Amino acid sequence: MKIFVVGATGRVGQKLITFLEKQGHIVYAGARSSEKITETETIKPVFFDLHTEPEEMAAKFADAEAVYFVAGSRGKDLLQSDLYGAVKVMQAAEAKGIKRYIHLSSAYALEPEQWQREGMASLMDYTIAKFFSDRWLIDNTALDYTILQPGALKETPGSSLIEISETTSGAIPIEDVAVLLGEMLERPATYQKVIKVQAGETPISESLDQL
Repeated sequence: MKIFVVGATGRVGQKLITFLEKQGHIVYAGARSSEKITETETIKPVFFDLHTEPEEMAAKFADAEAVYFVAGSRGKDLLQSDLYGAVKVMQAAEAKGIKRYIHLSSAYALEPEQWQREGMASLMDYTIAKFFSDRWLIDNTALDYTILQPGALKETPGSSLIEISETTSGAIPIEDVAVLLGEMLERPATYQKVIKVQAGETPISESLDQL
């Protein structure tokens, strides 16, 4: 499959494009600093700016059949990148006729009643941005979306063991998030779903089989 990854130079994006390449996909690796991406036969760096208009974004998608949004400004540009940038990427995907869309969100982004949990106060603005981008994806598109809501992203080795829960998100290695994102690509059971995840005891593929 030909896949466009928005945010390919980020912590998750780097591991995601590597995983997708190993799975035999052709990856268009979109990023504002696309020069940092090593081009291979199956990874194609593409300059991609979340401040541009949906029409320009759609042209960048070329012949992609699926889009991942794993970009993030690390708190520096929440409205224009994390929120409105994400919305424009969704609009661009629909304009291009792309149906499959996988969106990396954050823990409890759609549950304001949970935002006072311990450790979330410092992430309030980020979580609010994710709330509105998640809601736009659910309420205003016809995309075959999956929204993934992990807890804290840990820079520790992955185990490929996770827990998917209807109620709880928690800490998880970045590598496992990337593999989970890659594994859910062609699984219709993940369409139109919000998936909460944390480190656990169940292999990723088995966890997805249970959806």
